[in-house]
This record gives sequence, C-alpha cells and structure tokens, in this order.
Amino acid sequence: MQGKGLIKLILVLLLLVCLFQFFYFIPTGRVERDADNFAQEMSANLTGADKAAVEKDARAKYLDSMSSETILSIPLIAKYTYNDLKSQQLALGLDLKGGMSSVLEVDLQELLVALAGRNAKDVDFVAALEAAKKAQLTEQSDYVSLFVKEFRKIAPDRKLATIFQQSESLEDINLDTSDGEVEKKLREKADQTVDLTYKMLKERIDRLGVVQPNVSLDENRDLILVEMPGIDNPQRARQYLSQSAKLEFWETYRFTDNGILSSLQEADRRLKGISDTTVVDSASLSAVGPLLSALQLNGQNGVQYPQTVVGVADKNKRDLISEMLKRPEIANLFPKNLRLLWGYKPYQDPTTRNPTGQYELYAIKTQPNTDNAPIDGDVVTSAGQTQDQITGEPQVNLTMNAAGAKKWAELTGKAYNGNAEGNRREIAIVLDDQVVTAPSVNTGAITGGSSVISGSFNVQEAIDLSNILEVGKLPAKTKIIQEAQVGPTLGKQNIQKSTLSLVLGFLLVLGFMIFYYAKGGVVSVLALLLNIILIFGTLSSFGTVLTLPGIAGIVLTIGMAVDANVIIFERIREELRAGKTMLQSISDGFTGSYSSIIDANVTTILTAIVLAYFGLGPIKGFAVVLIVGVISSMFTAVVVGKFFIDSYVKDGERKMSFWTGVSKESLANLNYDWVGKRKYAYMFSGILIAASLISIAVRGFELGVDFTGGYSYNVQLDGAADINSEKLRQGLKDVFGSVPVVKQIDANNTFNIITSYNINDTGEGADEKVSTKLYEGLKAITGSNTTYEAFKNSSGTDTGSKIMSFSKVGPTIADDIKKSSFYAGMFALILIFIYIFIRFSKWQYSMGAIIALFHDTIITLGIFSMLYGWAGFSLEIDQAFIAAILTVIGYSINDTVIVFDRIREYFGLYPNKTKDEVINDAINQTFSRTTITSMTTLFVVLVLFLFGGSSIKGFAFAILVGILVGTYSSIFVATPIVRDLTDDISINKRVSPAKTAKAVS
Repeated sequence: MQGKGLIKLILVLLLLVCLFQFFYFIPTGRVERDADNFAQEMSANLTGADKAAVEKDARAKYLDSMSSETILSIPLIAKYTYNDLKSQQLALGLDLKGGMSSVLEVDLQELLVALAGRNAKDVDFVAALEAAKKAQLTEQSDYVSLFVKEFRKIAPDRKLATIFQQSESLEDINLDTSDGEVEKKLREKADQTVDLTYKMLKERIDRLGVVQPNVSLDENRDLILVEMPGIDNPQRARQYLSQSAKLEFWETYRFTDNGILSSLQEADRRLKGISDTTVVDSASLSAVGPLLSALQLNGQNGVQYPQTVVGVADKNKRDLISEMLKRPEIANLFPKNLRLLWGYKPYQDPTTRNPTGQYELYAIKTQPNTDNAPIDGDVVTSAGQTQDQITGEPQVNLTMNAAGAKKWAELTGKAYNGNAEGNRREIAIVLDDQVVTAPSVNTGAITGGSSVISGSFNVQEAIDLSNILEVGKLPAKTKIIQEAQVGPTLGKQNIQKSTLSLVLGFLLVLGFMIFYYAKGGVVSVLALLLNIILIFGTLSSFGTVLTLPGIAGIVLTIGMAVDANVIIFERIREELRAGKTMLQSISDGFTGSYSSIIDANVTTILTAIVLAYFGLGPIKGFAVVLIVGVISSMFTAVVVGKFFIDSYVKDGERKMSFWTGVSKESLANLNYDWVGKRKYAYMFSGILIAASLISIAVRGFELGVDFTGGYSYNVQLDGAADINSEKLRQGLKDVFGSVPVVKQIDANNTFNIITSYNINDTGEGADEKVSTKLYEGLKAITGSNTTYEAFKNSSGTDTGSKIMSFSKVGPTIADDIKKSSFYAGMFALILIFIYIFIRFSKWQYSMGAIIALFHDTIITLGIFSMLYGWAGFSLEIDQAFIAAILTVIGYSINDTVIVFDRIREYFGLYPNKTKDEVINDAINQTFSRTTITSMTTLFVVLVLFLFGGSSIKGFAFAILVGILVGTYSSIFVATPIVRDLTDDISINKRVSPAKTAKAVS
C-alpha cells in the first residue's frame, strides 16, 4: 500500500505541474483577446489590405505595451509579466503559425584575414583562404580546419606562425610555435566569435518584437538557427540578422549640465500642446505631458541615477520616447552635439543589485563635424574579466593597440580634467547604439593602452562584456545559407489538419482498445490521456517549439503508447489461457513484459537521440517530441497502468476482463511452421529488394531542396483550369535560364517550384531577384492581375496567386544535410547492433536485426523511387523523409525485439525442444502482439496520411510503408536469418530453474 501511495503522490504532483503549465494560457489569452479588440477598433473604418495592415500593427503595439506589465500575481510566491508567461508556454513553429526561419553561417574567412593583420595579402595565405572556401562546399569540416589543411598543401615548407606571429589578437605566437598550437588558437578565436555572434543575434531578435522566437547554436558546424514565428517583414528580419556589431567610445553629458533638463521639459510642454513657461523642478514634476509621463527624469521623486543618465523608462516605453525625441521640432531644442542612447540592459539597483526593470537614457556628446566616435572597436586587441583586489567586484581589463592607446590617453585625460568648471566626466562604451556602461575616469589620463572598467557586473556579465569589447565590430560576417518562409494562411490550415489528425487518431485507438481488451482497454485509454497531458506539459516546461513534424511525433506516439499496453495485455491473456488466476496472471503479465518493453523503447530512443544530434530545426524538434513521448509512454503504461489495474481489482475483490467475446480467442493457439516457409519469404524479399535497387539505379529519387540546394516555392495560382506542371516548367524555363522542378502538391492549383537560379548569389537582394523572376514568369503564364507585393506577402486576404511558403538552401548546407543524413543512418544502425548484442549476448541476433533493418530501408527507398511522379502527392527525399526512415528503424526493431525476447525465454523454458520448434512457438505466441502493436500505430499514421495535409503526406507514407515492411521482416527476415546463421542460438539462460520447472509442470 505504501508503494501505491507513493505512485499517487507522484501522479498528483506531475498532473499539477502539467496543469499549471496550461494555466499560463489563461492570462496571456486574456491579454491577446484585448489586443485583438484594440486592433479591430483601430481599423474599424478601413477595408482590404489597409485594414489588415493596421490591425497587425495595432495588435503588435498593444502586446508590446503590455510586455512588462504584471498580468498574473501569486501572493507570496511570484509576479509574472506577459513576456514571462509567454516564455514558459509551448510555442508554435513556422509551419503552424507562419513566419520565417534562417540558418546562418558565420563567415570565418574575414576573421582569419583580421587575425593575419599585415600578412593578410600574403599570396599563400590568400590562396589557402580561397581553396578552403571551395572545399567548404563539398566537405563537412569547419572552415578553420579546412584553411589549415589547404595552407599545408599550398605551402608545405611554411609554418602558420609566419602568417599570424604579428597578430595583436593572438598572443604568444612566434616562429617556434607549432602549426597545431596556432590552429588551436585560431579555433578558440573562431569559437569565441561564433558564440558572441549567436548571443548578439538572440538579443537583437528579442528587440525585433517576435513573440517566442527560437535561436539555437550548432557549435560543431558554426551555424546559427533562427526561427521567428509570425514575422511579416522578412527584409527587416534579414537586416537584423546580418547587421554587424559596432563598438564605440564616446564623451558624455551629465543630466545637470545646462540645457539638458530644460530642453526635456520644453519638449514635454510642446508635445503636450501647452506653451506656458512654468519652471518644473527635476525633483517635483507637475503638469507633465506625454514625454515625461513615460520618461522618469533623473532625480525625480528623490531617486538618483548615474549622472550621465537623464532618465529611465520601462522597456515597452522606449520606442515611444525615441519617436517623440526624434521629431525635428523637438530635436532642435537640444544641444547640437548631444545624442540620446538607451542602455543595453535594465538598470541595476546598486544596493540590492537587482534589476529594476527600467532602462537608462544616456546623454552622449558627439564630435564636431563628424558622426564618428572618438574611438571605435577596431583598436581593441584583448579584454578579460578580473576582480577588484579590494572589493572583489568583477571588472574588465581592456587592452588597445598603439593607435588606440594614444587616443585612449587623450580621451581619458580629457574626461579626468572635466569641463570648464572642473567637473570630471564619464566615458560611454556603446555597442550597437546601446550603452553598455559609462564608467568614471578616477586616476587621470590612462596611458599604455590598458584600463579597468568597473560597473554593476556579476562575473558572467563581466565575462560577456569583455568578450564583446575584445571582438568589437564582428570580424566575421554572417550569411544566410538556408531560409524558409511560411504564410499565415498555410499555418492555419496546418493547425486545423493537425488537430483533426490528433483527435481522430486518438479516438480510433481508443475505440479499438476498448473493443479488443474490454476493461483493460479502458485502463490503456486512461493511461493514454495522462500520457498526452504529460507530453504537452513537459514540452511546455522545456519551452519547446511545436512544429508540424512535432505534431506528427505526438500522433505517432499515440500509436506507439499503446504498444506497451498491448504487450502487457497479450501476456496477461496468455497467462489466463494457461489457467492461472486473475491476480497471478496480472502479476506475471507485467513481469514477463518488462524486458520486451524496455528493449523496444530503448532502441526507439537511441534512434531519436541520433536524429536529435544530426537533425536541424523541425527535425530536431520531432526527435525531442519522440523522446519525451516514448519515456512518458513507458511510465504511463507500466507504472500508471499497473496502479490503475491494481486499484480496480483490489486484491481480487473485483474482476477485470482483458478480452471481449469477439477477441477472446483472436489470434490465439496459432500453430504455423514459420521457419519452414522462410525460403519463400527469402525469395519474396529478394524480389522486392531487386526491384527496389533497379528502380533506384534507373529512376533515382525525387530529391528535395534540402539535398539539391536551391529555392523552393509553394505557390497557389488563381483558378486557371488549364494550368499543369508541364506548362509551368516550359513557361518558367526562359525566366530562370533552365528548366525548374515543378510538381502539383494539392488539388487547389498549388504547385511546388524548385530552381537553382541565382543560388550562389549571397549579396543583398539576391532572394528578391528570384521571387521577382518567379512572379514575372507566372504572371505571363496565368495572366494573373495580382500585384507583386500581394504575390510575395501571402497574407491570405487576396484571392489571386500567392506564395504560400518559401525555402532557400545554399549548396553548403545542402551538402551538410546529405552527409548528416548518411551519418545519422549509420550511427543508428551501429547503436542498435551494439545494444542488441549486449542484450542477447550473441552477434547473430544483432546481425539478424541489422539485415532486417537494411531490408526495410531499401524497400522503403525503392517504393519511393518507383512511385514518385505517379502517387499524386510529393515523395521527396528530404530531411523529413530521413526522420521517417530513422523512426521506422527504431519502430521496426520493436517487433523484432519482441520475437527475440520470447525466443530467449523459450530456450530457457524448453531445453528439450528443437531449435525450429522453439522459434515457431515464439513467433506463434507473439504473433498477436506483433500484429496488434503494428495495427494500432498504422491506425494513427493512416489518419495522419489522410488528414494531415499535403506537407506531411510523404512523411506519413514513409512510416506507413516502413511499419508494414518492418512487421513482415521481424517474422520473415530477422528471425530466420538468426536461425540460419548458427546451429546453436540458445543464449545464456536467464530464466531461473524454479521458473523453468514451474512452466514445465
């Protein structure tokens, strides 16, 4: 009973945690409904595109105004703002919400050029850089390694130190430094640059106003993945992603200087529309207008901030204040050489060291006749985090080159000597037009190019700041090598179809389990409901971005979740047929199923881990969902299912049935000679494999843009009945200069168009050139009156032709995806081989399993090769297909493991039977569970295939084929191969003598 009490407690706690995650949607939903109402009010008198634009803008501004407002308060525990709650909710990915995603590659070529300094024009160095750039298109290694490799080829007698010995950013390099040590330092500098770029991009995207963006770093490949759901201005987003960091050092004003406060007060009066000259004291403001109602002046209400700060404001008020101050009639009120800049993080209370949530507005003093700062980041050679020897406060040590040291001495000397009244000044350190800190100069002019910057830092902030100062203006640019856009209309359609698939799949499994297993089926349904709650709750707590493949993973998990129940229930039914009591059958049914359940789920988790490691974006998300789903399914089926059953039967007081009148003897008492028919199965499999290989060699595959590289557009054309794929191919040939790939993907005149036109152009506006060409070509073919803006924006409000979704894959990332897919498949097979070998102690079992998996993979590939162009839906080989193949590998091995486990058990129980008798008995006894587990998963995948939408059909079809072929191979390929590989496949007998005797008796 104590064990049941503990399980109850765990269940209650898990449910409370998950339900609390769902509770976050209530207050945020209220705010979003208010935003919708506000947007509708603001656009009430408008129509068409103007109405949609105003609504979108008004909604975004309303949500931004609420971003720092407390919308949920739990007494004595916490207060939550809108942004706090949104960050802890399950976010919708691009394919469900619409938006833009990009994969950025950090261009490390410019970093190496900067590090080489004076030697940047060295002939061998330049040649190695170009050779590494070309090698990067076909090799998966990082750019620094490729550069070192190519330099050694071009100049085998030279050392890398001859290029980098004079670098001011690389320390301790001389002619005696080995190439290995130089490469290590280059790699460290490259890693630092990539990590810094990632952090700055993440911060910038937060400022872009995107709700729940997803930014992740692939450290192994120097790639940054950015997903921005709901973004409606891709060009603006590209500018945010590609803009380089800018580090500057400025002189400052103080808020007490003549003309500062009076100018702000006069600006407020004019903005308010009053012209009186009443003096408003900084410590006691009255009759304030729109400016000073948003901006709290320094000294107001007795609160003092650093003297370079003129005032503070909430995060969501900064844009409003900046807009007011930029008006010409307002800007003319201030000194000509004054510039107002915001701080880069909330002000930190110097006493409590806690962020106040308000941002400081600094007064910067510019130079006469120039917009340039006195010193910029180009002079910084190194920076490092240290601690003050007296106070222990974190600080930053800064070092500059010779030119910078001279300028730094002049600037700090000027700040120390102060203005005409002798008041010392601060120096503002600005990054991307935001003030990082404005330290005081306390010891006079700083010579030698070194200084200490102190501020309200913790250790991590000091480290980050030192990295930012050291890198300064990023020495490496970022370039978009893969991009995708999904229109909001397609996103809504995907949500509707995915929800329908999820509900239908669940109902189908629910109905079958109750029909087949009676009250036992009810238990499995309750466990399945809890499983879905746990999955969504867990994903929400992780801040997971849910995509269409992720929903496919949940639908697939629904089918796989009942697998464990089926294995347990079938074992219980066996024990009941053997004449055991109900309680004993339940106990033995669970005990005898643990091995199969663990083995089957571990293999699936192994393949999902491989997929998560090698996959990008949505595919990685699918793998995470699958891992969470499998773990949750094991817990709910084994632990919770046992708890429910034990609670119901109450030590035998109540009976629980595990069959109905129809299903009681279904698939029971089979006595078929499977081993004797294996040669026919070999022949049948041989024919399928031969046909598959011939088709692969002759027809090949319909490769997706993930593997070929290029631009891919899903375009919906307005209803011309005579438009078909061939007409589009020929009509676009002249526009693109080559024949594009065109295929119809939906009955509603929706086509996928893939072209490699202009794919190697990485300059500004390259994407615009391609979409313009596409628009011109389609307009000539269809005669559509749609404007280019309406065609490109895919808002869903117009009935004309429009781009529903778009993706771009550069040749570098395409090659990377191909190689990653190959490695993922190989690693998955190797891991399964090792695991099966460990579990069954004989290589023959591992070999049988792996051969069966190769068999399944080749046939699935062959069917895709044979049917593409004829199936009526897309059968592309892309990242989603690779995810499906790996899922099939993990799932197919499940059935194989179930049979292997029973063979292992029967060799211990029946030592006097022949090998063929044991194998036949094992297959006959497990046939029902093998069939039913596959059937329940087929139910939900079939629903996904039929109702999940065109973008998921190929993925679902691959899993359908894989499950069918995998179930077949578990019985007719894997087990017969194990039988034929050895004369003695009896393994270490893990069944106790007591159990053997009991079974025989």
